[in-house]
Amino acid sequence: MTSENLIIQIRDLSKRFGKIQALDKINLDISRGQIIGLLGANGAGKSTLLRHIIGLYLADQGECLTFGANAAKLTPKELGKIGYVHQEGELLGWMTVKQLIRYVSTYYKNWNHELEGKYIADFDISLKGRVGSLSPGQRQQLAILLAIGFEPELLILDEPASALDPIARSQFLDLLLHIIQDEKRTIIISSHILSDVEKVIDHTLIMREGKILRDCSFDDLREEFLQFTLTSLNGRLPANLPFQNIISCQKNDNKAVIIVQNNTEEKLQAKAKSLNCEIQIRPLSLEEIYKIVVNQ
Repeated sequence: MTSENLIIQIRDLSKRFGKIQALDKINLDISRGQIIGLLGANGAGKSTLLRHIIGLYLADQGECLTFGANAAKLTPKELGKIGYVHQEGELLGWMTVKQLIRYVSTYYKNWNHELEGKYIADFDISLKGRVGSLSPGQRQQLAILLAIGFEPELLILDEPASALDPIARSQFLDLLLHIIQDEKRTIIISSHILSDVEKVIDHTLIMREGKILRDCSFDDLREEFLQFTLTSLNGRLPANLPFQNIISCQKNDNKAVIIVQNNTEEKLQAKAKSLNCEIQIRPLSLEEIYKIVVNQ
């Protein structure tokens, strides 16, 4: 990975709020074109990390570079490449929706009016209403539009779908799938709705208590953990099953459902054959994998 391809470089980044260590010596590289799922429980440090990347928070120690610049000193040049949506983001409530869109769009020469029109139509956004009178879900939809309208190189979505109903969430995912067709655009999406996240990401960051537990491709993470059902073809299963790195095992006399770590399908199939068993292997969902990782 060349330094020219890196848009975020973080070294030994730490941040404390009183007695809480929000970030604990984080090291992280994010390259152009990645679609990253940032996962973790409330208080894991996700929002704190994202706010350091755009310069809203200053590190107690360590360094964060965004587009090659110190994140604490980002200029309009760098900020003009970043779109940011936060679940608690505030908008100018006294404006109409149309006024706010036009106000924000004037700051960006590359504002995409075609994308704006498609988004307004797909989400059925009313342009006449006051921003302050919108429901939480409608405000979130508007915030997303304002963040993507200028087609930023880096799009940061911090719980973007938290206030959306299921239909709006589905529309938002369709929009994301359209946005990520641009291989130069980088997206970081933090969300508790993991079933949505896994449909769009290609890289995973899992955090707990200010530390990064996993920083790997989604494909690698899915290969790390496998679940399989083992069925004996001639009588009882052995009391002790000879599989390595068993995470969990539920079994009766002739059937077992097992989750293992760092095994290959070929090894599992060979071992099942030696036991004269039928084996059915399935990958785990992101939510299932996440629960394993954070509880290890």
